Amino acid sequence: MATASPFAAWLLFETRGDPSLVSVPTSNKMTRTSRMAVAMTIRRTPVRSNNPVLTGRNAVTYYNPNQQGGYAQTDSVGYQTSYGYTPQPQQVTGRMTIDDVITKTAILMLTLVAAAGVSWILVPANLLYPVAIVGSLVAFVSVMLVSMRQKVSVPFVFAYAIIEGLMLGAWSKIFNYMYPGIVLQAVIGTFISAFVVLAAYHFLGLRVRGRMAKVVVVSIIAYAVVSLINLILIFTGVNLGWMAIGANAGPLAWLSAALGVVLAAASLLMDFDVIEVGVRNGAPESESWRSAFGLLVTMVWLYTTLLRILSFFRN
Repeated sequence: MATASPFAAWLLFETRGDPSLVSVPTSNKMTRTSRMAVAMTIRRTPVRSNNPVLTGRNAVTYYNPNQQGGYAQTDSVGYQTSYGYTPQPQQVTGRMTIDDVITKTAILMLTLVAAAGVSWILVPANLLYPVAIVGSLVAFVSVMLVSMRQKVSVPFVFAYAIIEGLMLGAWSKIFNYMYPGIVLQAVIGTFISAFVVLAAYHFLGLRVRGRMAKVVVVSIIAYAVVSLINLILIFTGVNLGWMAIGANAGPLAWLSAALGVVLAAASLLMDFDVIEVGVRNGAPESESWRSAFGLLVTMVWLYTTLLRILSFFRN
């Protein structure tokens, strides 16, 4: 049986110890040219940023000048797959960077906060529930529309941020009426949780990939479907207690809240992975809007879940 060459061991190091990333010949009889060719295929573009490193949910399309046709695609775990055709050379205007993602995320976050402030200040108390419920449904539809588009629609992304802001402002004011001071606690808890997840991703190498990523995605879809069914049943006078709040919330509410936090944290890990893979593989600059959108959706989900959990300890 042939033994793996030192070059094969080096390849495993370059691919972070994952042999599935590259097929390595076990023979030692590799020419210098062959070795250089294999090495070129696994070299990645380094991340260049002055900001702290954010080191997937959606596949990102990137430009690879060494590949025939110039374009390829990464799957949900960051592996490269070819489209299988040779398009005509196209003009590429820019690459996705960490700075782009941070800037666009901040812009969307400010837009959401501004819309929430408008809702908090201008919406009268008797309209808070209608605005919150209708806003939740419209925001859900907006997420589906943006996520299903192959090309990122910046106007749709901003529309989502505004709608989500109006909805969050209404819900936050309702919670603050019932439990004074709970909104500030939830905001602080959201950012602390996000930084903890980022630290686990960057320093501990925590990843959600492969089979685990599929489990998380299916779980998120199932969670959303159950929540939507629960909301519809509430309109008919039936309350399962899935989204209950307050000290009297039952075991089902505790289960849904705990599951929501776990899935939101896993979703954040997938968001960070998508950003890193996109930057490394030279994704188009427009993909930074998709990454910023994904971060915003996850942060909102984390905030609303923490808001519910905090209400369990208040009366």
